[in-house]
Order: sequence, then structure tokens, then C-alpha cells
Amino acid sequence: MAARPSASATTMTTQSTPKPANGASPNTVAAEGTLYVSQPYRSSSNKLRAMVTFAPRKSLFDISNESSTSNEFRGFFTLFWISLFLFTVRTYIRSIETNGYPLDFQFASMFSRDAITLAISDAVLVLNTALCVPFAKAIAKGWIRYYWFGVILQHLWQTSVLAMAITWTFNRQWPWVQSGFLTLHSFTMIMKMHSYLSTNGQLAYTHEQAEKVLAELKEATEAEGGWDAALRKAEEVMMQHDSPIPQGTPDAPNNAPEGSTTSYIDARTAVTLRQRLAARNAAGNGKADGSATSAAAVKTTGTRVLSPSATAVPTHPPTPSEILTHHPSEKIARLARTHAELESELTGPVEGRVRWPANITLRDFAWYQLTPTLVYELEYPRTERIRPLYVFEKTVAFFGTFALLYTIVETFIIPLTPTKEQSFARSLLDLALPFMMAYLLLFYIIFECICNAFAELSYFADRQFYDDWCAPHTQPPALWNSTSWDEFSRKWNKPVHTFLLRHVYASTMSSYKLTKQSAMFVTFLVSAAAHELVMAIVTQKIRFYLFALQVRNALDIAQIPLIAIGRIPAIRRNKLMGNIVFWLGLYAGFPLLCVAYCAY
Repeated sequence: MAARPSASATTMTTQSTPKPANGASPNTVAAEGTLYVSQPYRSSSNKLRAMVTFAPRKSLFDISNESSTSNEFRGFFTLFWISLFLFTVRTYIRSIETNGYPLDFQFASMFSRDAITLAISDAVLVLNTALCVPFAKAIAKGWIRYYWFGVILQHLWQTSVLAMAITWTFNRQWPWVQSGFLTLHSFTMIMKMHSYLSTNGQLAYTHEQAEKVLAELKEATEAEGGWDAALRKAEEVMMQHDSPIPQGTPDAPNNAPEGSTTSYIDARTAVTLRQRLAARNAAGNGKADGSATSAAAVKTTGTRVLSPSATAVPTHPPTPSEILTHHPSEKIARLARTHAELESELTGPVEGRVRWPANITLRDFAWYQLTPTLVYELEYPRTERIRPLYVFEKTVAFFGTFALLYTIVETFIIPLTPTKEQSFARSLLDLALPFMMAYLLLFYIIFECICNAFAELSYFADRQFYDDWCAPHTQPPALWNSTSWDEFSRKWNKPVHTFLLRHVYASTMSSYKLTKQSAMFVTFLVSAAAHELVMAIVTQKIRFYLFALQVRNALDIAQIPLIAIGRIPAIRRNKLMGNIVFWLGLYAGFPLLCVAYCAY
């Protein structure tokens, strides 16, 4: 879904960064090779980009995360891994004593079947996404109007990619591992394509609107003696309203040069205007010898003035439209504000070094494909370097955890695949614990090992690929304390959640003027359809069990016993009971779906 932005007011949200103990600038924090730069986040006028923000964050299980290492219950995590390792060794020994070998590798033969064809198919899928770049270039050059011809082409292309992947999967007669992998990866690539094209399409529309507003602004300045005369008048008004702020107040940075003042409107604009006026006065007195050098040396970011040693962020002088926002003419000031807001959309939200359409390159797109996020931005918070030991740690963790997962699947899940002849209750009890362990291990592999490794290789500083599933008011955060399915669905898979939040939930409200409740239902509907499609491809059955479960949850119809119990007011108020009901539901959910799709 694509939303057409409006040219109205722009919402500004700021990522706050605490001041480090070493006395460094509050806008920059360097830790373990990561440079954290705090900048105002420029969101689109329809708040689509404001729905999702990126900031330098560590994952909860990262051993370098201070909150994890200081957790009072961190020893239980160690106990979990040691216990699982001992259980796996015991399983191997018993298998050797009984069968003469630790594993029969039945599962390995299943997922290695037709592996070369699967690898080629996946490579074709990934390479196909590179067509996004010429498509986006055609939109940027005006050869294709994104609204609405480009939107239609985009959705037809995405639907074709998914249809071809599904058709190819069925034609190859792959087992559930290969078919599930290619289908899920197809969804991932389609979401990346959609975010890339819709974001660039919105920026193309924003650029078009900015050009129209600029033409109106230039026409309005003609009545004030022309563009240059309007700029001079706005500069004079700006300097007249530039009142000093005492040092040490929240709006006055402690590291500002002595004697300097900041404006409550825009310190960056004030400093640059001083430079220009000083240079003009010096030139008029025949002293244009660089007397404003000290002022020019000041670098600014956001609404704080930083010394050159405090940050490496380059100076961004105010644009003419930013200066004209202070013009005494209400019409000129209004048009200038609108133009400045639209122009701010076309620059990166972190450091402002990337401006649309300079981002539309194969190199930028390849970097985006490597970055473990499904939401495209002109800029992301980046780390300074790749840590080889960190990548090695995640690689070792991946193979070790995969070995545990493989053992559980081959030993305790595949032999117990339910059939119609088996007891329903017995199948649930046999599969509950193995499925839960397999889910936790797969969760760790995807979000802690794979995503963090790719994030390190792509210099991506935001490692929050999942939340702790805890209630927002829980302080300090306690792991795995979800008390409802709604809370769990928001927090266990942040990449997909952020995509749905921006490109489905917010997009439908902006494009189709839906209410929040209606947009939420559409979001659940899209998610449910995608999950049901995966189950249909994996099991080669169309049953709609999972679809019905998710849609009922979206409609707030508590017909599922555990969901109904979890919504009892007494349970909702009691966090412990809510957490127990949640875990029981998760324990029952996986084997219940397995029995439903495999046996019925």
C-alpha cells in the first residue's frame, strides 16, 4: 500500500541521547566502535515516516549490552543453555546405545534436497529486486508518475514476484523446509521492494510539491522588491528577535563559544546569519579578511551549537526558505515554512548528508538489501567499523544453536508428526515442549544471530529486532513478561511490525482515511492472509485455521478459550496470571496448529 503525502505541517520528533560520563558532547556518544549522533528526526507531513524511528540500540541478548549484564537473573540464561546442551548430549548417547548412531539425518536429507536449485532460485529472487533502482530513477526523472500509475505498476510487479515464487515452489515439489524458506524470503524481498519504492515515490511527490511552493514563494517576493531584498529583510528581523539565553539552561549548550547566543527558533540559523552579517560589515569597512573565522568554525546540529571537537557532523547552513520564515510578510513566511518543511523531507534523517534523488543508486540499494530492516530510509544510524570478533561470535552462536534446533526437530518433532489415528490430546502433549523449545531457538537464530551479524556487516547501529515482550510500564524491563497476545504480536518481531506500522496501518489511514480501528483490522487482515498463505504452501492444504484465529483476535472476538481467559478483567489486572495465561497459550498454539494442519 502506498500513501500520498500532503503538503501540510511537519511533525518533529527527537531522539534523545544521554550525556556520557566522560564529559563528551551530549549529541555524540562513542561506545565500542559506534558513533551515536543525536539529530532531530524529520518526519513526513502525513506522519508516515514519524511512525518508525531508528536509533543506535543494542539487542537484549547482546553480551555487550549493559542492561543484560546487570540483570539479576542473567544466570538463568546461562542455566538454560547448559541444561539444553546436557539434554542434547544425553539424546545423542541414548541414540548411540539404541541405534548405533547419534542422529539418522533424516531431517538433513529433507532440507538438502534440490539444494542447488533452491540456491539458484533464491539468487534470482534477490537479483530481481535490483529492478527497483531503474524504476525509482524513472519516477525521479518524471518519466513515470508515482501517483497513481507507478503505484499500480509496483503492486502488479510485487504480486507477479510472489505468484512466480509460489508456482515455482509447487512445480518443484519441495518438502516443507524449502517451500517455507522460499516463500518467507519472497515475502521479505517484496516488503523491502515495497518500502523502497513507496518511500522514493513519496519523496518524488514531495519534491514536485516543493517546486510548486518555491515558484509561489518567488512570485510573492517580487512584491517585496525581489528575492535578495526579501532575504535581507528576513535576516534583519531574525537578528532583531535573536535574544541571548543564559549559559547552562537547557536551550543553551555548555560548549558554545564564550559570548555567543542562541535563538529559541533555530540556533544554526542564528550563527550562520551572524557570520553573513559580520562578513558583510567587514566587507563594507574594507576588512573582509576573515574576521568571522571563529564564528565560521562553529559546527551546529539540530538546535544545539557544537564546537568542532565535539562532533564530526558537517555544517548545514540555513536555506533561503528557512531564512524567509522570519519575513514580516505573513504570506512569504507561510510559503517559506511550507517549502522548508517539504525540503527537509528530501534529506536524510540522521546527519542530512544524503538528499533525494542522490540515494537512488545500485550501491545504496545493495546496502539496503544487506541491512536487516524492512523499512527504507535515506539514512540510518551507523557504526564506525565492523568488529570481526562480534561477527565470529554470532557465527559460532548460529551454528551451535542450529545444532540444538536440528536435534530437537529430528528427534522429538518429525517422529511425532500427528495423524488422524493418533489421540488429539496425546499429540498436543507430545509436541508442546519440543515446539516451544524449537520456537525459542529459531527466534534466537533469526533475531539475535542472523540479524545482528548482518547489522554488523552493514554498519547498522539499531539492533532492536525484538522487544522484551514486557508491558511498557514495567521498570526495569523483565524478559518475556507479555500479558496479552496483542502485546506479544507487537514486540516479538520488530522488523515486520515496523513495516506493517508504516506501510499498512499508517498508509491506509492516510490514503483511504480509515479510522484507527479500521486500519488496525486491515493490518491484522494482511498479516493473517500472509501467515495463512505460508501454511497453505508448507502443508499444501487450505484450511484457514490460522487466518480465522488472527482475524478473530483483530475483531476482538474472544471465542478462543485462552484468549477469552486472558481478557477477563481480573486476569488483565493481575500481571502474573496474565503472563501464565500467555505462556500456556503459546505452549498450546504451536502443537494445536500442527495437529490441525497435519491431521485434519
